[in-house]
Amino acid sequence: MNKKYYRIAIHGGAGNLQNHQFSAEVVNQYKSSLHDCIKKASGLLATGGSALDAVTLAVQTLEDDPLYNAGKGSVLTNNGIHEMDASIMNGIDKSAGSVCAICHTKNPILLCREVMNTEFVMLQGVEADKLAEERGLEVMSNSWFTTNFRLSQLRDLKDSRKTQLDHTPKEDKYGTVGAVAIDHAGNVAAATSTGGMTNKRYGRVGDSAIIGCGTYASNDSCAVSCTGWGEYFIRNTMASRIAGRMEFADQTLEESVLHTMSELKEMGGDGGVIAIDHFGSLIIDFNTPGMYRAWKKEEGEIQTAIFK
Repeated sequence: MNKKYYRIAIHGGAGNLQNHQFSAEVVNQYKSSLHDCIKKASGLLATGGSALDAVTLAVQTLEDDPLYNAGKGSVLTNNGIHEMDASIMNGIDKSAGSVCAICHTKNPILLCREVMNTEFVMLQGVEADKLAEERGLEVMSNSWFTTNFRLSQLRDLKDSRKTQLDHTPKEDKYGTVGAVAIDHAGNVAAATSTGGMTNKRYGRVGDSAIIGCGTYASNDSCAVSCTGWGEYFIRNTMASRIAGRMEFADQTLEESVLHTMSELKEMGGDGGVIAIDHFGSLIIDFNTPGMYRAWKKEEGEIQTAIFK
């Protein structure tokens, strides 16, 4: 098969996003952000860059944008600090890197790339941030990640006397960011990054840091990045289940994604996925009112969308 094409898709979170809640200015702000991110990452692919580098660049770009719940602009925990999770996977050899509960690394996805170059797959907390320093990555004070919007979010939740145990995540947007891509060589990759859940407690870690749940990539099947209610994505091993249906049940990417998303809904979970298979098929699916998303195929224009 001729592999001389590239495709890329990104997401900036899914949730209760409805048109009437957004001014035209805010819609344009998000669409412009998504467009610029795709333009930058697809430009790398167009010049022969790898899928792994493209998803890294896309997620790094979204981490740097305070509109999203990842990197700068991450949500705050019950203790008023930022704890960030991320992961990345390369479809060529299934190599992967993951971090959770890090507090100082400016771009968690870049630290995931460094973890890929160690003998480990997953690092957590203070020691993971130490690796970032050792590898020359930018580290920041924890307060650097804070925005006024995230402070008000935490304050509103506490004022309403909700805790993470009785808070229903369905009410809010899941701001996790992610990317999937296939390059000219036919290799796929996926990456995901998040600040977690507002007001989270007890060191909670979601699916974004867990290979096979929030992120998965294999040249034998597909690349997947997820966003949503992480506990359900973990329980359903969402990302690897989508790939597994392709490999072992002989389903197409679309069949696999739709089937797995149906299972998620039956369990009570919500959110969305972006996925690209090793043939270049691309699908974006979500069971919430909206999801920040954009995609680019080599032969087409950049597409952006927020609502259903």
